Amino acid sequence: MSPHDDASRAGRPRADLKHRLAAGETVLAPGVYDALSALIAEQAGFNALYLSGGAVAYTSLGRSDVGLTTAKEAIDTLWRITDRVRTPVIVDADTGFGNALNTQRTVRDFERAGAAMVQLEDQGFPKRCGHLADKTLVSCAEMCGKLRAALDARHVSDTLILARTDAIAVEGFDAAMDRAEAYLACGVDALFIEAVNTTEQMDRVCKRFGERIPLLANMVEGGQTPVRSMRELRRRGYRIVIFPGGTARFVAHGLQRYYASLHEHGTTEPMWPDMLTFNGLNELIGTPELLALSKRYI
Repeated sequence: MSPHDDASRAGRPRADLKHRLAAGETVLAPGVYDALSALIAEQAGFNALYLSGGAVAYTSLGRSDVGLTTAKEAIDTLWRITDRVRTPVIVDADTGFGNALNTQRTVRDFERAGAAMVQLEDQGFPKRCGHLADKTLVSCAEMCGKLRAALDARHVSDTLILARTDAIAVEGFDAAMDRAEAYLACGVDALFIEAVNTTEQMDRVCKRFGERIPLLANMVEGGQTPVRSMRELRRRGYRIVIFPGGTARFVAHGLQRYYASLHEHGTTEPMWPDMLTFNGLNELIGTPELLALSKRYI
């Protein structure tokens, strides 16, 4: 089956995320980067997942988040995730991978691949991680055109569009607020004001927008924004909280230890306490159930 064959394949997860946000819940979404990480996050009990462009770059290319990934690479990753889990996925579509027409194609492709919410940002090209320096922006008018195109491109209204502005680092806080206001007027479903620098700025964002639209808080360990718990961010007025890159950083640190130990000792035995067994991994990924299912077709 192609990711373009079934536009309704994520209908229930999409509706679930939309209803949670409409009910005023705050959604905590950990970063995932492939089907295995998504499965483990789902088993941990999260009610939403977040696939960032950075995570695709880190794990698929071993490269930085500086606009090197393509739409197809992100879509293929999303397809494999939504084929394995039923938890709603918020997906980073970067700049839409081009102009307004490119953005329409991107939204349709992400929707067919199972995205519950598609995030679009107002950076110029080449884009880069929101917590890196020297970003550039498209005009507010161009971004509004992209957002309207994205909204028109959806096949189902349960697919949510999240508008992100990176203007704080380029034009300043007040300009970012003005851009967010313009993006809200386009009819988007959620707002993401990237790289707020202080908790005072968080409060100003939430005071202006928190009662009008779901706001996303991006928690990047070591980034520009103070890292706070979901409980505190909910109290401030945020409705979506993501920890997008922590998963890759945790895995990278663990693999550094694993490979260093294997290189030193010539065996994995010193790492066994920190590893799943062969049977343990098969239990996690559902091998017994899969083998039992196969017997139906013998």
